[in-house]
Amino acid sequence: MHIADGVLPAELCVAAHAVAWTGVYALGRRLRPEEISRMGLLAAASFVASLAHFPLGGVTVHLGLYGLIGVILGRRGFPVVFATLLFQALLFQHGGLLSLGVNAVNMGAGALAAWGLWSLPGLGAGLRAFAAGFVGTMLPAVLMATEFALTGYGRGFAVLATAYLAAAAIEGLVTAGAVSFFQKTKPEILQQATA
Repeated sequence: MHIADGVLPAELCVAAHAVAWTGVYALGRRLRPEEISRMGLLAAASFVASLAHFPLGGVTVHLGLYGLIGVILGRRGFPVVFATLLFQALLFQHGGLLSLGVNAVNMGAGALAAWGLWSLPGLGAGLRAFAAGFVGTMLPAVLMATEFALTGYGRGFAVLATAYLAAAAIEGLVTAGAVSFFQKTKPEILQQATA
C-alpha cells in the first residue's frame, strides 16, 4: 500500500504533507511520559511486522498493525504511523519522502478509524477489535485506490484494493487476538488510549 515517489502529482503530495504534519503536531501534543514508551513499542512492532511480506492475489501484503495501534494509542496512533512510515521510507524505500504525506494520511486514517471503532459502546471487545483491525487496513487501501482513480490511473486500482480484503481480515484476527491477550494479562493497556 506504500505509494512510491513520482506516482501521484507533486501538488497532491505537498498538500498531503501539510495535512500529515498538521496531524502529527495536533495529535502528538502534550504527551505524558507514560505514553512515550507505548508509542515507541507499537512503532517498533509495526515496523518489524511490516518486514514480513506475503503474496496475495498478485500483490504482496504485510501486517501494519494500524488497528492495534489505534486501539491502544488512540489519537497518538497517527504520529506513530507517521514515524514508522518515515523510517520505512528512509531505510527500505517503502514509499518515498515526497509521498510520505499521502502514505501517512492514508494509513494514519486507518489507525484513527480503528480508534473510533474501538471506542464504540455496546459492542463486545472481540467484535470491536476485529472491526478495528479490519478497517485499520481496509480504509488505507480504499483511500489509495480512490487517489489513483482521481489522478487518472483508472479504476483498476479498485480491484487491487479488493485484494486487501483478505489482508484486512487477517489484521482483524491479529488485532482481536492481541486484545484478547491483553484483556487476560494486562487490561489497563486497553484503557489508556488518549481521548
